[in-house]
Amino acid sequence: MSNQAKKDQTQELIKDTAKNLFFVKGKFDATTQEIADEAGVNRTLINYYFRSRDNLIQIIFDEAQKVEKEKSEIIMNSDLPLKEKISQFIEGSLSTSLQYPYLETYIVSQINKGNCHKKDIEEDELKRLFTDIETEMERGNIERMKPIHFLLNMISLLVFPSAVRPLLMENLMISEEEFDKIISERKEIILNMLFKN
Repeated sequence: MSNQAKKDQTQELIKDTAKNLFFVKGKFDATTQEIADEAGVNRTLINYYFRSRDNLIQIIFDEAQKVEKEKSEIIMNSDLPLKEKISQFIEGSLSTSLQYPYLETYIVSQINKGNCHKKDIEEDELKRLFTDIETEMERGNIERMKPIHFLLNMISLLVFPSAVRPLLMENLMISEEEFDKIISERKEIILNMLFKN
């Protein structure tokens, strides 16, 4: 293996380890030493590849934002019927939630800390989505409400269980495996709550 390939592999290992600590284990305040120990590398390599913990966090945050943007594009840029777009969005969101249980919580925590946030949706895309939602309401497929409430309901049904995962697991006495099974069952439940038929 070439030196460059080794460097690339080590850099990816550090990023993947940090993602695992932040998004899978929910350890948002993991230090560079903890990341290095978990990755099995010397801490100085984190500074060598990323210059600082803050730069590493920014790269990871940007990648997390990219995942969220890709999910949003399912709804915004598809010509599928609204229910099918929502179904695909829900499926993608639940799949991401199973892979990275603390991703949404991490993004919100970074935004609350003032880390940069890039808007995922353009105004014209949002207007088009609201029009699609209103059309489905007129057809009787969605309960009448402001379109923003439809989106808030959908996002809440998707994100809230993962955002409070540790609290729910503890209070409802659910294991990690049971919680993942519950999350994987939510697609049809959410669709049935959002759409009348």
